[in-house]
Amino acid sequence: MSRIGKSIITIPAGVTVTESNGVVTVKGPKGELTQTLTEGITLEQKDGELTVNRPSESKQHKALHGLYRALINNMIVGTSEGFEKKLELVGVGYRATHSGQKLELALGFSHSIVMELPNEVKVDTLTEKGKNPIVTLTSHDKQLIGMVAAKIRSFRKPEPYKGKGVRFVGEIVRRKAGKSA
Repeated sequence: MSRIGKSIITIPAGVTVTESNGVVTVKGPKGELTQTLTEGITLEQKDGELTVNRPSESKQHKALHGLYRALINNMIVGTSEGFEKKLELVGVGYRATHSGQKLELALGFSHSIVMELPNEVKVDTLTEKGKNPIVTLTSHDKQLIGMVAAKIRSFRKPEPYKGKGVRFVGEIVRRKAGKSA
């Protein structure tokens, strides 16, 4: 039995989980998310607890069992609490500003990068003197916020010699020794 798949999901107050025709809908105070289930995977809801069941012991069903349990759990956590990702811009002259859903990044190129963010993702930028600018992304959709954060990071990945680039807050970048004098 899958260790992830067999663990029970507790549904917090204010969150409703409904399933119809293989589509799971989770509604909560932060928003609404839907996920299509593969045929055979079923949900069992009792006393504020949710269990994901699989039809057989085949390798495919075992893999999907843990996957759908994790996806549904992320949907429940996202609609009740939300998710947050913080990115740090390390480098001289690197700046970040936002206006509405547009994020403008100055990352050492000849032009600034303007990125239009999805409506589900809220952005906030923090610039303090003497510290690296920080871009904070918040959303109820874990998949979407991860994709947006990865896209922003891909504009200027951290390089191993000086450590310059866009990195997640708390990310450790392995440094290499440069030319030996």
